[in-house]
Amino acid sequence: MHSNYLIFSACYLPHLGGVEIFTENLAHELCAEGNKVYIVTNKLPGLSDSSVDEHGVTIIRVPCISFLGGRFCLNSFIKSHSLLKEKLGSTEIDGVLINTRFYFLSIVGLIYSKSRRIKPVVLDHGSAYLSFGSPILNLAAKAYEHFITFIGKGFSPDYYGISEKSCEWLRNFRIEAKGVISNSIDATAFSSSSSGRSFREEFQLTSDCLLVAVAGRLIPEKGIAQIIEASSNEELIEQNVVFVIAGDGPMKAEVENACSSNFIYVGRLNRNDMAALFLDSDLLCLPSRSEGFCTTLLEASACGCPSLTTDVGGASELILNGSYGSIMKSGDAAEIVERLKYLDSNRKLLKTQSKNIWERAVSDFSFSKTAQQAENAMNANH
Repeated sequence: MHSNYLIFSACYLPHLGGVEIFTENLAHELCAEGNKVYIVTNKLPGLSDSSVDEHGVTIIRVPCISFLGGRFCLNSFIKSHSLLKEKLGSTEIDGVLINTRFYFLSIVGLIYSKSRRIKPVVLDHGSAYLSFGSPILNLAAKAYEHFITFIGKGFSPDYYGISEKSCEWLRNFRIEAKGVISNSIDATAFSSSSSGRSFREEFQLTSDCLLVAVAGRLIPEKGIAQIIEASSNEELIEQNVVFVIAGDGPMKAEVENACSSNFIYVGRLNRNDMAALFLDSDLLCLPSRSEGFCTTLLEASACGCPSLTTDVGGASELILNGSYGSIMKSGDAAEIVERLKYLDSNRKLLKTQSKNIWERAVSDFSFSKTAQQAENAMNANH
């Protein structure tokens, strides 16, 4: 017997990010199990009001005013609610999952759930406050996040975290999470999707160079400035440590200005080229300040590419100890340099990490488990 599930996600494909990829994979897995899934997201320029993807997932896009390249949107609660009533009609909805606490669309989801007498699940994807690279903006974002979370709590949803770190973070808002709905990956499918592109050949990198992948949104909280600073270290240059940066975002100009023989920017990559980059790389560097459970970590792991990362999000849940990857304390430039120098001189350890993290991604982080967690959460109050 199938169920009808409604997933709210303020950002969704073709806008690229970890939450977007998580939402797509979860929706497809739920569909594969015989359920009907509707995704409600913001309508960005050039997109239709609704569509159906190749897996049968219906995407409903509500009107909004977009800021920061679609990273933040304002919605009219009345217009959004009316559109959902029009698109969904009398369709019986068995469960609602709302990604993140702090978007206007999250409140739209809470209002709609209340109108249908459904207790929704709010899934938090963070482990730190929103950051915009400016002390004044950061302070405003912190105040906003507390305010909109307070509004959301008034609807009494069930809160879950994408990782144990996210559950801990929710306590800053006096929220006790009911559990974890973990980020996951189809490891075999992702690694097999590789385009076969060779970045080493393309940029004429020697076989003995330490190829360090950097991937994701080019924003301050991802540690981009620290990576740029580390790449200019003379010892790393002499040791032939090469950074290949993939992604797009507000810090694109700074990344382009930093390009050199050991700091290569390849722009935003599609899924197939991203898999190829991870298969070609010795490790991923992610000195992020805030993550829920970074999809990039899972994608790299699926390709046997170990990670050098900070202890945010689900990093320590994926990387159990030093035989699976490396977790930094601060993630500043000096620490990145020292860790890379150590790993470059310990290639045997990197090979061990590669084998172990690939096996862990395949066996312990499948979307079938995540879909079951999500269904259990959405059906808990039936």
